[in-house]
Amino acid sequence: MTSTPLREIAGTIQSQRTVEGGGFTVRRPFPTAQLDQIDPFLLLDEMGPADYAPGKAVGAPSHPHRGFETVTYMLSGSMVHEDSIGTKAVIKKGGVQWMTAGSGVIHSELPTDDMMKLGGRMHGFQLWVNLPAERKMIDPRYQGYESEEMATAHLEHGGFVRVVAGVVHGMRGPVETTTPMTYAHAVLQVGDVVEWLPEDDHTALVHVFDGEARVNESSRVSGEMVVMQRSAGLVRVEATKEPAQVLLLGGVPLGEPVVRYGPFVMNTKQEIITAVEEYNDGTLVKVGKNSL
Repeated sequence: MTSTPLREIAGTIQSQRTVEGGGFTVRRPFPTAQLDQIDPFLLLDEMGPADYAPGKAVGAPSHPHRGFETVTYMLSGSMVHEDSIGTKAVIKKGGVQWMTAGSGVIHSELPTDDMMKLGGRMHGFQLWVNLPAERKMIDPRYQGYESEEMATAHLEHGGFVRVVAGVVHGMRGPVETTTPMTYAHAVLQVGDVVEWLPEDDHTALVHVFDGEARVNESSRVSGEMVVMQRSAGLVRVEATKEPAQVLLLGGVPLGEPVVRYGPFVMNTKQEIITAVEEYNDGTLVKVGKNSL
């Protein structure tokens, strides 16, 4: 383990429950009435875990986005992604999709045929990542990786770290991000430790979503997100009393105005009005088709 000083903790957020998409319940640390965003992150939802009977699984039907990126990471179950740039892909357990909406995309995320027919457990996360003003209107892009394609390290006491993007525990994830970004999932057995050294001025978040973890010498339980200060220092996460699972999220803050309305995130009110008008008149999508 390194002797680098630990990064100071700025605060802790308690997740709240709400209903999204086609009617699935999510646990959300932000945005809430108390906190709109944590630059550059706009939203983090934990979908489930929910156990569905045959024919009862739900997802997110066709809807638009512009001006940011959506990231779906699956822990259980499977979803079919379809979008207006021609992508049709299945997201399975341990897999990720990183979709850059950019100038405009229409997509859906729905349970697979097997999930609908047989039922089962659905559990995952959706993260929204803001794009800088100069890149909000770039062409849409889809990146999908299965669990075995991601960098994974096994820990001393039986846990593991899976890195989606950026560098954690000496491993680099496969996703090519538009701005510098870190996304990792750690499963910790008692005694396991993960260390992460974010860039000094980057946002760094540790979201505990199962069990109890010690984050930079401070214990946190499931549903609590630790927000680190934007300063130099190491982030150290360990399971000391019981197994735990955490997400590690990091990114460079954009420091720009954020104007958001539903599925659109831009820098000015006029840009939002334009997005809504273009969606309504069928011209939102600049690359691909205007429907699925």
